[in-house]
Amino acid sequence: MKKLTLFTLLISAIAFAQKPIFTTAKVKAATVYFNAAELQQTTSVNLPVGTSEIVIKNVANYLNESTVQIGAPNSVTVLSVQFTNNYISEYEIDENNPAIKKVRDSITLVQKEIKKIQIQTYSNQQTIALLDQNQSVGGANSGLSVTELMKLVDYYKAKRTELDNDIVALQEKEANWNKRLAALNNKLEINTQKEEKSSTGKLIVNVMNEIAGNVNLDINYITNSATWNPFYELRVDNVKEPINMVYKAQVSQNTGIDWKKVKLTLSSGNPNQSNQQPILSSWFLRYQENIDYEEVSGSGYLSGNVYEKVNVIQSLSKKFKGLDSDYRDGDKQSTRFDTLPNGKIMGRGLYENIGNFTEINENQLNVSFDIDIPYDILSNGKAHSVALKEIKLPATYKYYAAPRVDKEAFLLAEINDYSKYNLLPGEANIIFEGMYVGKTNINPNQTADTLNLSMGRDKKINIKREKVVDKSGTKFLSSYKEQTFTYDITIRNNKKEDVDMLLKDQYPLSTDKEITIELLDDGKAQVNTETGIMTWKLKLAANETKKIRISYKVKYPKDKVIDNL
Repeated sequence: MKKLTLFTLLISAIAFAQKPIFTTAKVKAATVYFNAAELQQTTSVNLPVGTSEIVIKNVANYLNESTVQIGAPNSVTVLSVQFTNNYISEYEIDENNPAIKKVRDSITLVQKEIKKIQIQTYSNQQTIALLDQNQSVGGANSGLSVTELMKLVDYYKAKRTELDNDIVALQEKEANWNKRLAALNNKLEINTQKEEKSSTGKLIVNVMNEIAGNVNLDINYITNSATWNPFYELRVDNVKEPINMVYKAQVSQNTGIDWKKVKLTLSSGNPNQSNQQPILSSWFLRYQENIDYEEVSGSGYLSGNVYEKVNVIQSLSKKFKGLDSDYRDGDKQSTRFDTLPNGKIMGRGLYENIGNFTEINENQLNVSFDIDIPYDILSNGKAHSVALKEIKLPATYKYYAAPRVDKEAFLLAEINDYSKYNLLPGEANIIFEGMYVGKTNINPNQTADTLNLSMGRDKKINIKREKVVDKSGTKFLSSYKEQTFTYDITIRNNKKEDVDMLLKDQYPLSTDKEITIELLDDGKAQVNTETGIMTWKLKLAANETKKIRISYKVKYPKDKVIDNL
């Protein structure tokens, strides 16, 4: 270890009072995570012997100061590193200028407002995480009544919606404050020469140098002003061929620095996650305390016991909510061509070779994509498309329909052994038979052996679900009312080839002993009595029509009204 003498410290104090040395850093490589990025930058500076203050310009506007690492030759000792995006030196501007002081004061106020918003946003995100992470605790024997269950369901939904809406509003406020901050920083920028656009972020590095001359410095740090999201393009020429999947990424950054021809790595890891190992402490059992539900509904948080009951509600609600209708048409959009960094248009043929430039590394914690092609990612917050590789997915196709909630047929593709493709959750564009048909979502984070992809709606399969009037009606029996519902489901295959279809419908269930339900005709379906869902596995020849009839009866007190029959 080098020893600092009193003389050296005196020289250091004199040197720090001297004019700082300015240099501009350039981005060499970037590792982008879902919510952050690790930037590698380089610069060179001509240092005298002794101590110097180096001001490194063109670093990110906002970064995690504790993650800054400075690589220097053995002849250079780094004494301290400080980050600022409000650096004003008497060698750059006149601090006696009242206009400059006014701008600086405004910047300080804006930065405080941004910090407040970021704290509020983080608090809401952590609260949502607590709600979402506690979804598997509890059990069916929790002792809750239906009324209590519904109260907690309503509370959970209301609180989740409130938090999400607050985050959206806070993000809009932060964006507006950032625009104002950028405008103030532009006013503050005084350049005596024409030079490349630079960010407001600066690193002040104090060093002690043994040999005068040019010194190369490597700068590494983490900033939260960059993101990437997996994105897919699914092309299906016909249902007898595999899916051509183009694995893409949408990368955006707002660091204040334009990344020009950088080596890009995309990672599914979390650089902000704590790396401290967990420590177990004694586990003492205790009796469950009684809960004041009125007090819970009016508070801004949930206790651990309430979390358990919310999870019971969620597990029960899956049994009674029936068929999900998560399918929706994607918005029609114009065709967009991806471009390579050199500006050449990337056609479909080039996708076949794009995998040669991407190396996929998988370990126990994350998946990373190392891309050899240099990319330009501008600091404008806009999504930049990066092609990673093309995959041919062997698929088994079938059609799915739930006409009670949506009277159209959906094409599903079943993918076996999907874990080997290193897929991540993301949105996908669907191109079926050469035509853009909409969007779907890919969610590989599941426990099923097969991955089901919704490939969109097929207009060539017509489905009707009509009430049979003469077989439906209402009867009054003393103190009870009896309603009969009968429906005919008609499916016609207008395609030129046979299709396999999974058809689902349902009849209602009741948790009230005064309401009784009888399934009169199940149409030869496979019936799940716990969920009320009926399933048919159909095979329709070209131009074939099939009809299925279902019927059920509901009996309940005639002085009551059921509003969801």
